[in-house]
Parts: sequence; structure tokens; C-alpha cells
Amino acid sequence: MQDKSTTRSHPQIVKSDTEWRRQLTPEQYYVTRQHGTERAFTHPYYKEKRAGTYHCVCCGAPLFSSEDKFDSGTGWPSYARPVDPEAVTEHEDRSFFMRRTEVRCARCDAHLGHLFPDGPAPTGLRYCINGVALQFRPKEGP
Repeated sequence: MQDKSTTRSHPQIVKSDTEWRRQLTPEQYYVTRQHGTERAFTHPYYKEKRAGTYHCVCCGAPLFSSEDKFDSGTGWPSYARPVDPEAVTEHEDRSFFMRRTEVRCARCDAHLGHLFPDGPAPTGLRYCINGVALQFRPKEGP
């Protein structure tokens, strides 16, 4: 698998390691900048049911909609698709003696989680995303 490149409609955000460390909590930094993973079933977004949009905690880009969120039983927030195909990029991940597809924010290159081919119809995809990499914004109004 080759890395999926996209035509970005937003300018790329690049910051120094020091700037990212200043902006993010230690856990956010570990997950998004060092490609870490939070423990399963620990983040409140796993059980979040309100309507709204999930944004990148690093740059604020909209990434996933509550309309595409589903309970995968894995312990991480899961989505059938991003809000826009250009919102995320996919990269081959061969860490830990596995072959997986890593998902990153297209705007700031933050590690978000992984993509698996075992999701619900119609996409059949499961974007398994670390809650700490997201910022939930509830839908306003009725």
C-alpha cells in the first residue's frame, strides 16, 4: 500500500516540537505527535452520543461527524467515514510487527488512529480514532 496523498484545500500547518508541546497536554502530544495510543475505554468520546462534529485537537480541522459515529465495541471512538475525503490522509504503519493503515489529519499531520476494513455498510470501514486526538463541538440549535 502506498501513502494516500490528497489535494489539500487548506494550508498545511507546521509547528516546531516546542510549539506543539506548549499547545498540547502531555497525553495529546504523545498520541498526536509521537503516534501513541490511549488506553481503550478511557476517553469520554467513546460513549459520546450528542450530535456534532469532531475536530483535530491540534489544528481545529473538522474530521468526523456524529452522524458517521458507531459503537464498534473496541473502546475507541469509531467512524464510518471522515467529514470530507480530504480531511485525513492514510499511511502504511508497520509498527509492532503488524501491517495497518494509520490515519492522520491532512492539515497538521497529527496521528489520529487507524483504519480497518471491518466497519458497517455502506463504507465497510472503521476509522478507529483516539479520543484525545479530537475536540468535540456539539451541534447548535434544534
